[in-house]
Amino acid sequence: MNNAALMQRDLQVLWHPCTQMKDHETLPLIPIRRGKGVWLEDFDGNRYIDAISSWWVNLFGHANPRINARITAQLERLEHVLLAGFSHEPAIELAERLVRITPPGLERCFFADNGSSAVEVALKMSFHYWRNLGQKRKTRFVTLGNSYHGETLGALAVGDVALYKQTYEPLLLQPLTVPSPDCFEREPGVSWEEHSRRMFDAMEEALARHADEVCAVIVEPLVQCAGNMRMYHPVYLRLLREACDRYGVHLIADEIAVGFGRTGTLFACEQAGISPDLLCLSKGLTGGYLPLSVVLTKERIYQAFYDDYERLTAFLHSHSYTGNPIGCAAALATLEIFDSEPVIERNRETAKRMGEAVEHLREHPHVGEIRQTGMILAIEMVREKDSKTPYPWQERRGLRVYRHALSQGALLRPLGNVIYFMPPYVIEPAEIQALARIAEEGIQLATRD
Repeated sequence: MNNAALMQRDLQVLWHPCTQMKDHETLPLIPIRRGKGVWLEDFDGNRYIDAISSWWVNLFGHANPRINARITAQLERLEHVLLAGFSHEPAIELAERLVRITPPGLERCFFADNGSSAVEVALKMSFHYWRNLGQKRKTRFVTLGNSYHGETLGALAVGDVALYKQTYEPLLLQPLTVPSPDCFEREPGVSWEEHSRRMFDAMEEALARHADEVCAVIVEPLVQCAGNMRMYHPVYLRLLREACDRYGVHLIADEIAVGFGRTGTLFACEQAGISPDLLCLSKGLTGGYLPLSVVLTKERIYQAFYDDYERLTAFLHSHSYTGNPIGCAAALATLEIFDSEPVIERNRETAKRMGEAVEHLREHPHVGEIRQTGMILAIEMVREKDSKTPYPWQERRGLRVYRHALSQGALLRPLGNVIYFMPPYVIEPAEIQALARIAEEGIQLATRD
């Protein structure tokens, strides 16, 4: 079997996510036969560095032996059982571990299937909490401009990336959207911290005016990943936590993409020294192996649902595969790697190498910014450097980098005109240098007029 044969079979039956399928008339699909570490190998024997962790999920490399072993052992015992009226050890152990390692005060775990589902759970849980307390006017959410929280209808509604949301606008609830603290937009000479503080004024004003109708504010801490990897200072989270407490609204932290060491700490909220009321986790939770998500919340929120059945206060949200034992086993193996190895310390060294490898590109005439938060590094291509004038999206400059990278053995899937590195944590220095070289070549090709 080779790439061409599999591609033909694929195009007869599959509809791929986040894809204009007509593109594949000229852009070949790449069927992958196996993965090992940071490498993917196709059916023609070509190898690719997985620079984006297969959509930000893989932490410790493909075919990780420790995660493989834990999943294999679990398969011999229990593959699945419903989590309503029943339980199992992997779900219990995983919940215990998550309560221990997440920010203080998060004491209850509600499992779901994927990131979007976790956001749906958090939105419904917040709304339902206030309803159970008799505050029925609280029906709205506050979100940041340029945010992304998933593509199910509730999660899509509280996002603000038009590419995903605009088509479905008639189906969606209407949040209050305030400007993002995105530091790419700061004025010359203004620090990240100062800009993020200034941008909080709009959030303060929104909460002051609308707190009585707001259930929660939902944010992606530190990095708006699908929003072109835009980043901001932790001070914004500290100000937001204080404001949510003052105005009596929940804070939902969507750490689906940024959790588990991506930002330089185990959880991004740690850098602001805060605990949210609801914390959404997925992606890296299972090390990139299986779909699993969780919402952690505080005991007082749990207690608002705890009552006699006849009061009809229970949180009746369910997924068939909630707390799947095999997914929980993968997550436990992932957390054990964090426990037994100096992952965060190594990541800081790796992140430093990533930054150094592309530092010289800051002077490139069509690089508007290189920004980095931990193991997430982004290079933004622009038409005009001083004004940061973007290339028109229709020109698909990032796609040129993607094509070049594939030809050179790297998976660098862009976000518009933003090229980013978000690799598995096991990437080696030589592989970082290879990515930097390939990205530089791709940017040179993409910015030729």
